[in-house]
Amino acid sequence: MARFRSEVSTELKKFLTEQGHYLNAIGLELEPVTNSLKSFLLDGGKRFRPLFAYVGYLTAGGVENNAVVKAVASLELLHACALIHDDVMDGSDTRRSAPAIHKVFETMHAEDKLSGDSQNFGLSSAILLGDLALIWSDQMLNQSDISIDARIRSLTVHDEMRVELMAGQYLDLFEQALASKSLERSLKVARYKSGKYSIERPLHFGAAIATSEPNKYQDIFSKYGLPLGEAFQLRDDLLGVFGNPDETGKPAGDDLREGKRTALIAITTERSNPLQLQVIEKYFGKADLDYTGVTKLREIITNTGAVTHLEKLISELAERAQNSINDDLISQQHQTLLTDLALVATKRSY
Repeated sequence: MARFRSEVSTELKKFLTEQGHYLNAIGLELEPVTNSLKSFLLDGGKRFRPLFAYVGYLTAGGVENNAVVKAVASLELLHACALIHDDVMDGSDTRRSAPAIHKVFETMHAEDKLSGDSQNFGLSSAILLGDLALIWSDQMLNQSDISIDARIRSLTVHDEMRVELMAGQYLDLFEQALASKSLERSLKVARYKSGKYSIERPLHFGAAIATSEPNKYQDIFSKYGLPLGEAFQLRDDLLGVFGNPDETGKPAGDDLREGKRTALIAITTERSNPLQLQVIEKYFGKADLDYTGVTKLREIITNTGAVTHLEKLISELAERAQNSINDDLISQQHQTLLTDLALVATKRSY
């Protein structure tokens, strides 16, 4: 996994350097765009989506191939688009222990004493950079040296993945506006916002590149990828509340400050008594939430048993995923690899 992550980073660096030369030739004013995206993509990231795509490719009969590494690395640019836009929608000032893209450009505008509103300039720039990352994900895939047939097969999955991602992002946005307390709705958001495009669709994407018969693997990869994708997002929900900022790259309790309507919060509110609900109402979703407020909310979440319940649900989903790959179509070697990836995705510590 470490070697593959390094190879993905190498391909991304090559691609971003080439595209940077092109942008800078248009105008040196675009240099901050190039530098910001390079830093965003190369200074962090777990490369989960390229990893699952490559494992899907190998499991479906593909052999190690640098052209395929470049093709699946393009998913990291799709992920960058989602993160950049997500930070704008959530009003998150930090990503991966560094200023979010919109804050980078807001600061640049203020420091250079440019005309107009610095905050609006930052938000507008981030929207454009997210769009550019989405375009570049297509471009990187199209410039990979995989066969024309493999590329054509992959495009259907690639399109579905992007549609589902955008649908999930809207569902997440709508849940915040609705102030939903439904566990079922929160799990649906988890599935579409992160689960499908993080694991299930990358596996399908890799299989489509590997074989002219990817449908043979589609059902198994869905039975594995969907519950694991949900478990992956639920782990993120726990990290968003209890995660160590040094590990998550986000301030402590950032999801509480943003008022994220996650499954964790749905379970908590369902189990809270009237006094606890008053405390939640007082602190949850407040932009100026300090560490004292974060601590009070964490205590309620823990005392209601919501953490224990969610940990149990994560374990059940991960077990369901792992049971699904006990199939003659999946070699023992690849069953082991998929099991290892499931552990990496769900056992992240907070």
